[in-house]
Amino acid sequence: MRKMSLLKVLYFILPIFMNGCDNDIEIAGSSNSSSSSSTSPDNEESVDEADANNTGDHDEDSDYIWSADDVVEITLNGSSITENTDGASASGSVLTITDAGNYSISGTLSNGQIIVDAEDSDLVRLILNGVDITSSNSAPIYIKKAEKVILVANENTVNNLTDGSSYKYDDEEDEEPNATVFSKTNLTIFGEGSLNINGNFNDAINCKDGLILACQAISIDAADDGIRGKDYLIIKEGNIVVKSEDDAIKSDNENDTALGYIKILDGEINITSGGDGITAQTDLLINNGTFNITTTGYVSSSNGVSSKGLKSAVNTIIEDGSFNIISTEDAIHSDETITIHEGTYTISASDDGIHADYDLTINDGDFNITKSYEGIESSSGNMYINGGTIELVASDDGINIAGGGGSMGGPHGGWGSSTSSSSYTMYLNPDYMAINAQGDGIDANGSVEVTGGIIIVNGPTGSGNGALDYDASFVQNGGTLIAVGSSGMLQAPGSSSSQKSIALVFRSTRSAGSICHIENTDGDVLFTFKSAKNYQSLVYSSPDLVSGTSYNVYSGGTASGDDFNGLYSNETYSGGTLITTFSLNGTVTGIQIN
Repeated sequence: MRKMSLLKVLYFILPIFMNGCDNDIEIAGSSNSSSSSSTSPDNEESVDEADANNTGDHDEDSDYIWSADDVVEITLNGSSITENTDGASASGSVLTITDAGNYSISGTLSNGQIIVDAEDSDLVRLILNGVDITSSNSAPIYIKKAEKVILVANENTVNNLTDGSSYKYDDEEDEEPNATVFSKTNLTIFGEGSLNINGNFNDAINCKDGLILACQAISIDAADDGIRGKDYLIIKEGNIVVKSEDDAIKSDNENDTALGYIKILDGEINITSGGDGITAQTDLLINNGTFNITTTGYVSSSNGVSSKGLKSAVNTIIEDGSFNIISTEDAIHSDETITIHEGTYTISASDDGIHADYDLTINDGDFNITKSYEGIESSSGNMYINGGTIELVASDDGINIAGGGGSMGGPHGGWGSSTSSSSYTMYLNPDYMAINAQGDGIDANGSVEVTGGIIIVNGPTGSGNGALDYDASFVQNGGTLIAVGSSGMLQAPGSSSSQKSIALVFRSTRSAGSICHIENTDGDVLFTFKSAKNYQSLVYSSPDLVSGTSYNVYSGGTASGDDFNGLYSNETYSGGTLITTFSLNGTVTGIQIN
């Protein structure tokens, strides 16, 4: 059963689409027709409003305000500690804080530790005023007990925390502590200074409760995970740099579906990780920020490694931001749903660019997927693309719902289509979309409904795939579609479409870089297009196609003007060869060209 966890989902109703096709050449699958309506979760509430801030009394305005008169000074002296307060005691190079209060700490410990072991109702502030603390066999900062702890990197200070490569556990059964900064209670790290954490044993920061980050600069190098907040992790702001052998930033409460989430309000986050970049056990909520994420893990079917860029087990909601992701698995992944409202995305993924197991919604944004296995995929749900500019390269399918599959046959070997029980639909209304795919360009084990935008598909050159591949129906009720590719599995929009389409089938392969130009016999241009790849078929749908008009098709020649992935606008065209003239014959017209 799917968990909706934490989200109050609002819905809006997409228009009801009609489907339908009359062919000169029969187009595989285009005889299928249906009428349908859909509800899209594209209006899921924003990150700021999402009901995922289950922090209780953890985050209060008063946490960040205190009087200088109430601050206790503590000095670290290499192998000893100077303190003069009833709230703390020093034994050699170990400082133990037992009472609530504000403790300003400065100096160096060559092999020591700060322990917080206060009452469950105590608020403890550790104000780091330029410290360099090393512990050879435990956590330099070990928070055993308190109501909550505020760890402050004071303004204009640099603070360094380093542990050793082996630990002597305080709690042998639970193997704790096990991180450079280890907390068993709610922890907040903030301040205008900088904090450098070297985790040589395991994690750099491990909070067994809730963790909030609002520090100007945090730099982490971790032998395992970088930053870990078990119940939740909230990043308010700051410049965060994480290098980790496993996951860089994570929340992993597996026992409470209201917890295990990550919420990022803003900041600059730079990650290099062997595991996942940012991973949430439930929801991943991003309001804004700049993200540079590289994952390097070697992933196989047997080693259990996950090395995704952004990952959630329930819902991923991205409001805005700038994302540069290089990943050895999916760049953006959710085990359930993804909703992207806007933002800028540059993605290079060894697996999928954007992958949701269930519904996937893109409302706006600029997407440049330079490398992927499948560019954008919803494996068991609907896909809603309601705006944005999307350019993607895929070694398999460009955009995909409900897995693989496709039609059989072709213009030289008969037509046909596979059957599918999938009820999922791909709803397309982008501003601009350009797909370059070695597999199917648009692949739906279900239906496709297009209502607007400009969609360009440079599809496969091999006959085993098609630029368009759908099982149930393809309804084109608006927008411009140009799809080129091989002809062995040619499909075009169906006859229930309200908009006309043509399918050109060439007996000889057209070379990459050659121009196809169509205009009516009055000289009004429909399109001028330069393919990025060799092709033997071209499907075109546009509101400019009208019955009762004759059209000329030209090949070759030269063109100049504005160019979006081979489609010209405001162009000047000359020098082409007229190869055929046609008029429309029904909703979908097929034309064979020698």
